[in-house]
Amino acid sequence: MLQPAMDRVKSSMQQVPNAIPKVIRRTGGANSLELERENFERGQAVSINKAINTQEVAVKEKHARTCILGTHHEKGAHTFWAAVNRLPLSSNAVLCWKFCHVFHKLLRDGHPNVIKDSMRNKADLADMSRMWGHLSEGYGRLCSIYLKLLITKMEFHIKNPRFPGNLQMSNRQLDEAGENDVNNFFQLTVEMFDYLECELNLFLGVFNSLDMSRSVSVTAAGQCRLAPLIQVILDCSHLYDYTVKLLFKLHSCLPADTLQGHRDRFQEQFKKLKSLFYRSSNLQYFKRLIQIPQLPENPPNFLRASALSEHISPVVVIPAESSSPESEHVVETEDLVDTDVPSLPAPSEVKFDDLFGTSAAIDPFNFNSQNGMRKDKDRLIEQLTREIQALKEELESFRLESGRLCQALRGRVNELEAELAEQSHLRLQAAGESEFLKAELDDLRRAREDTEKEQRSLTEIERKAQANEQRYTKLKEKYTELVQSHAELLRKNAEVTRQMTVARAAQDEVEEVRREMQEKVKSAQEAADRQEREQVKQLQELQRELVSNQTELDSLKTTMASSQQSSSEVLGTQLVALESEKAELVQTLSKVEAELAVQGEELQRVQSSLATERESGVKTAEALQNQLNEKESREQALESQLVAARWSSLQGAVEEAERIIQDSLAQIDDPAHISCTSSADYLASRCQASLVSVERLQSVREAFLADNTAVLELVRVVTQCGHLVGDTIVQGSATSHMIPVEQADALSESVKTCGSDALALLGQMKQRDGLAAADGSKLRASLEAILTTAEKLRPRGLELQQGELGDLVEQEMAATSAAVESAAARIEEMLNKSRAVDTGIKMEVNERILASCTELMQAIKELILSSKDLQKDIVESGRGAASMKEFYAKNSRWTEGLISASKAVGWGATVMVDAADMVVQGKGKFEELMVCSHEIAASTAQLVAASKVKADKDSANLHRLQQASRGVTQATAAVVASTKSGKSQIEDTETMDFSSMTLTQIKRQEMDAQVLVLELETRLQKERERLGELRKKHYELAGVAEGWGEEEEGT
Repeated sequence: MLQPAMDRVKSSMQQVPNAIPKVIRRTGGANSLELERENFERGQAVSINKAINTQEVAVKEKHARTCILGTHHEKGAHTFWAAVNRLPLSSNAVLCWKFCHVFHKLLRDGHPNVIKDSMRNKADLADMSRMWGHLSEGYGRLCSIYLKLLITKMEFHIKNPRFPGNLQMSNRQLDEAGENDVNNFFQLTVEMFDYLECELNLFLGVFNSLDMSRSVSVTAAGQCRLAPLIQVILDCSHLYDYTVKLLFKLHSCLPADTLQGHRDRFQEQFKKLKSLFYRSSNLQYFKRLIQIPQLPENPPNFLRASALSEHISPVVVIPAESSSPESEHVVETEDLVDTDVPSLPAPSEVKFDDLFGTSAAIDPFNFNSQNGMRKDKDRLIEQLTREIQALKEELESFRLESGRLCQALRGRVNELEAELAEQSHLRLQAAGESEFLKAELDDLRRAREDTEKEQRSLTEIERKAQANEQRYTKLKEKYTELVQSHAELLRKNAEVTRQMTVARAAQDEVEEVRREMQEKVKSAQEAADRQEREQVKQLQELQRELVSNQTELDSLKTTMASSQQSSSEVLGTQLVALESEKAELVQTLSKVEAELAVQGEELQRVQSSLATERESGVKTAEALQNQLNEKESREQALESQLVAARWSSLQGAVEEAERIIQDSLAQIDDPAHISCTSSADYLASRCQASLVSVERLQSVREAFLADNTAVLELVRVVTQCGHLVGDTIVQGSATSHMIPVEQADALSESVKTCGSDALALLGQMKQRDGLAAADGSKLRASLEAILTTAEKLRPRGLELQQGELGDLVEQEMAATSAAVESAAARIEEMLNKSRAVDTGIKMEVNERILASCTELMQAIKELILSSKDLQKDIVESGRGAASMKEFYAKNSRWTEGLISASKAVGWGATVMVDAADMVVQGKGKFEELMVCSHEIAASTAQLVAASKVKADKDSANLHRLQQASRGVTQATAAVVASTKSGKSQIEDTETMDFSSMTLTQIKRQEMDAQVLVLELETRLQKERERLGELRKKHYELAGVAEGWGEEEEGT
């Protein structure tokens, strides 16, 4: 009977290992650091995946607490980000929202290194915020706002490392954070305002996304949206408290007017925060999780220092974690080890009937059938008792043995589980190493491919460089040959010109000799003709005299014959006289004939010598003419050679210019050119140089057409024009890489059009017939279009020529001084007029306002003089050997700042005087005068900042400038104070008397007043929005003028 029972016990003990479940969390490798790290990462991954999921329910506290403890365990957030980076945050808005909630908790309560480790993912968070910002409703817009808040929080803690993530600081630590510097406290307050603004935006975004008409706080979806607001409430309470304390501290150090903007911004945020705290405290969801403080009815009065003692720091109370259903201690089934083994006694007791069931059919204890057998029954009872006792002892021994065996089996199971865990760890490690090696292999392959691509690109670049070098060498050689041939042609041209000059001089001499000989011959002929005519005339006269004498002799003979008889003696005497006279005349006639013969011989001799000289002159002239013809023919041949050489050199220059432009156009399509960038200023300068070169090309071309000897200048201009136009094309393409796509496409098209127009112009200039018809108007128009585009792309603050900056600084400072002097004179004039016209309170108010304005003008004048002296020191110490204008041009940004500040000061002084004049006349508003005072304070602050940026810290003029700046600030405050006081006095005099009005009139006036109030509130809101837009536009224009973007796109 006992043997089958033993066998069943042994079989049940052998089946024990199958009844023990597998251990889910391996504990065998607890002493291994790698296994501990793996268990930690696995546990963190499980908690992160359970905390950040796509279910629209609130994040469970236990999972978030596990993530927080994990950051303290590893002293950072590497494991958290390693797990988060595998989540599809950009594709599921609920997943991203719950990630933001968990990440906010880590930033507040996690290890301090979480903020530093998370800054590496700042760019990814910003991109994700912009991506979710495209959605106008739902979780997408909330995720965008939440991500902006988290980025702002990280930046705040990086800038201010003294602030912990949960923002809990004492007053002493808050004072130490500002380092006892009012500037640090001022900047810290601004950063807290920005931080609190982001918190309030998330607060409002969540409330606006919920339907408050229903009990959304008790639904899972509503709690999912409201849960992150607990962290926001904790942050807002601390930020509000610190902002109040910092503002009281700033008001104790700075004038109240300087902090007007801070007070306005605080009041706006106070109203929002008070409303949000009130709305949150009424939600059922928050009542059991957090006790939200209530802010005071009115904001603190920072103008009263004693109000700080009335300030009560808001305290957020979070109930004990045991009260929250999420904070109950829950043991996850994954961390349990089911090592329960069914106890052996129970099965033994249950199977007792099985052990002794064979005797159940034959019941030995049926005493009803054996009456009178008491002794046998007692004996049997004792015997059975002994057997039962023995069986119990044996069963106990079996139980102990089975327990020992179970313990041994448990140990064996643990060993096997440890071995299995080790093997799994080794397998995972091998898989990880395999993946790591695969990743390294892929990286190596990609690196090899990149290296091969870079090698190929480097080879291609070297090849292009070699080709460009060869092309440059060939061009240089061709240019050298052209220069040499041009020099040789110039020498030949000079020689031919010299020979032509000699030949022309010789020809001129021959012509001169020929003219002299002709003149001599002509004069000799004229003299001979004149002498011959005189001789003929004398001969004729002698003949006439002879005829007359003969006639007279005949008459005398007749008379003598007639009177011979009467006076023979007288006639004889007369006859003798006549005979003697006749002899004399004959003798004279003979002499004259002898002279005529001599003169005739002389004339013949002169004529013969003239004929000889004429023949020799003609021969000499013919010889010289032949030489001249030969020289002219040689000159024509040389001229044709020179023209051909000039045209060939011109064609070479045109072809070279074409190659330069074609190479520039080819560079536009080169992929390597994409990385090249340029600025709009440089492109504009290149365009202007190209336009000048094109104009010069047209004028030189016209001069060449008029006189083809001016080829050298045309070659120079063509080559220069090709270089400049090619450079313009390259710089235009490089500039298009720095601008938006539409403008880049338009600029690229303009550049290509310019290249084609330039090639067309050069193609016309290559032909002799087309040179005269070549027109550069299209090329000029293309360059002007590129220049217009470049001017549009240039920053607006660079229109001024750099050389004019120095003069403009002096002009603007002088104009500002003149404006201030004029303003002071006008104020004095207004003061005298007011004293003469006004009386009583109005005269007192006007005198006080005008006196404060006069003091402000004097302070501004002192500030301008100090600024001038400081600028002189800066220029003298910084310019070195350069001139003042060169120093201003070198520091153009600083100079433009001075010019802008000077203009602003002069304009502010003029406007303030106009406003004061209107106020004194009773036509203006006191608010305009206060605004002008604030504007002057800001302008003078800008002038001071622009003046002191390059000044030496120990400069005496700098100290004078700072004292003058403080004087301007005090004078501005005095103007504002006097204006406010005068306004209150004027308003007090205008009392309201409603005693004579009826009920209907009062009701009517009340309705009119309400309408006016509503109109003024609406107008105030619109004017505030308009002021905001004006400030944005002013900042944009100021940024363009100062070149802020240009530095970001450069980098």
